[in-house]
Amino acid sequence: MEALSVQDRLDIADVLARYCIALDSRDWGLLDQVFTPDATAHYGRAGRPSGLPAIVAVVRSSLERLDASQHFIGTSLVEPDGEGEARGRTYLIAQHVRDGLPGGSQFVVAGTYVDRFVRTPRGWRIRERRLVETWTRGNPAVLSRPSV
Repeated sequence: MEALSVQDRLDIADVLARYCIALDSRDWGLLDQVFTPDATAHYGRAGRPSGLPAIVAVVRSSLERLDASQHFIGTSLVEPDGEGEARGRTYLIAQHVRDGLPGGSQFVVAGTYVDRFVRTPRGWRIRERRLVETWTRGNPAVLSRPSV
């Protein structure tokens, strides 16, 4: 199995960071530099979108109404998984703020991103992402979608 070079590891770390920056800055176009066009995501309570436009729609609808969010990533292990592919596990803590809600304005999610990466002509991208929640704190209504 082909080893990952130092440059591969740095490029994958940039993809992970780019995801957090895209979400917290609400720069949805930046997600094009994170996911493959046919990517899938498993976000638990937020859904299981398939394809980049669907992923963007899910994260956008979850975060746009917030006053702020901060996605922190920490410990990350990325290993080769075949020619031009890798798998990774990255710890996260995501803080979400929506002022003025009964029950509190903050909701924190901690867990692990379990990713499958692929090297494309445009660089490393996430082909599949799964959010595995470890714990939460605060008011889950912060992330609730408005009633119709």
